[in-house]
Amino acid sequence: MVKKQKKTALAIFLFAAINVVIHLLVIDQLEYHRDELLYFALGLHPDFGYASVPPLIGWIAAVMQSILGYSVFAVKLFPALLGGLLVWLAAQITKELGGGPYAQVLTAVALLVTPFSLRTFHLFQPVSVDLLLWTSILYTTLRYINSKEDKYLALIGLLSGLALLNKYLVLLLLLGLIISFVLTTERSIFKKQAFYRAIGIAFLIFLPNLIWQFLHDFPVVGHMQALNQQQLVNVDRTTFMLDQINMTFASSFLLFLGAAFLFKTKKYRFLGYTVLFVFAALLLLRGKSYYTLGILPLLIAAGATFLEPYLKRKFVRWALPLGLVLITIPIIPLGLPIYGQDGLVAYFKDLEDDFGLNSARRFEDGSIHSLPQDYADQLGWEELTLLTQKAYLKIPEKEKSAIYCENYGQAGAIAIIGKKYDLPEPLSFNESFVYWSPQSFDPDIEYFIYINDELGEDVAALFENIELVGRISNTHAREYGTQVYLCTKPKSSFNDFWKEVLQRVNGNPF
Repeated sequence: MVKKQKKTALAIFLFAAINVVIHLLVIDQLEYHRDELLYFALGLHPDFGYASVPPLIGWIAAVMQSILGYSVFAVKLFPALLGGLLVWLAAQITKELGGGPYAQVLTAVALLVTPFSLRTFHLFQPVSVDLLLWTSILYTTLRYINSKEDKYLALIGLLSGLALLNKYLVLLLLLGLIISFVLTTERSIFKKQAFYRAIGIAFLIFLPNLIWQFLHDFPVVGHMQALNQQQLVNVDRTTFMLDQINMTFASSFLLFLGAAFLFKTKKYRFLGYTVLFVFAALLLLRGKSYYTLGILPLLIAAGATFLEPYLKRKFVRWALPLGLVLITIPIIPLGLPIYGQDGLVAYFKDLEDDFGLNSARRFEDGSIHSLPQDYADQLGWEELTLLTQKAYLKIPEKEKSAIYCENYGQAGAIAIIGKKYDLPEPLSFNESFVYWSPQSFDPDIEYFIYINDELGEDVAALFENIELVGRISNTHAREYGTQVYLCTKPKSSFNDFWKEVLQRVNGNPF
């Protein structure tokens, strides 16, 4: 038995390592993602909050920068490591649910090949941290249910506090768990002092961000309103449900088996209610499809546990995980850029030519492009930074210069990629960059590098000389056509102009 357990542990470790390696192997196929540039730039200004996210991702970025610098490897390493950890953690959930060695291995393989796992751990975003923390909370909850040891309640409080510092979405999971305790025999938890201590631990960890939100007039409210008006209102509920299949693809059948197992097993029925609550709430609120990611590893683990007793023949046991891998191989580029730019363009063109499929290349505005939006968002940033450096080198008095970027992707590129070209941090009123903008300049600005789709009228009116240094030429990049201008000889004080701009912006980061 001990020997078999060691073999199982070794197999799980191997699959976890594979998940890390496959993500690291493709980090140079494209560039930084637009969102990665924003989140990594947050690490330049560690704080207790930011315009659209809690502080944890910025703290992680600061740590990675201090260790590895600002390279693509520095950005991609952390999520890749989380991907390996998730594979191991999901296998442990299977074990807690009563799954044997085969179920644990099946969970690891099934999770490894899911498109959501491939995509999530390719990008440095709060989503990857959120996925791991949700899964950690569910695993620790299972540990508590199986052992009734109060130390796990304290750990749940710790994990919940960290999760709240990463994404507020975890409140949905926590509320679902509390409701499920009320509906099942686990309601006895409300009589335990350790339960309330856990709530206190979570609150104390989250408190600094709550104070930051108060001091900054709760920007999260404005962010949620904008998100609802601009994106969530357009979410189609049928598409939401279909995306759960798309995100798990070959492993999707385990979701249904997992739900059946949780509701069938009285001891773990509370988890079935939790899953049901999360799905129902997201459907009602028109949440994005990927908001469910945190409960998918649990369902996959439960599905593998359910299936294990029915797979007696050795051939079938080997064939199932192998089949999952073989079915997934042709669609890997949908989740992970295993090819470079040209290879990906050809792959998605072939999808349309051979199967009439172009939905993957549809942007948020409904337009069809040569690459999916996520991939198009990983192109053009190096070219933009080089154009900015070209403009910056023309400035004789660097202390009298400033760089302005219209959106957070551009600003993130100059802030992060610009490190290797000795570029100063840019100005921007988009996202959290608005908090870092100076109120005035000493000495006054005489050289202004302006980055936008087109020249702003106010900037054109302020400067006597305006030179178009260049524009992003990569037609596959979402930032295709973005221009870099060098503006010199201001007709009036830039500080006066800047004061008027700040009054118009009025501290609104969106």
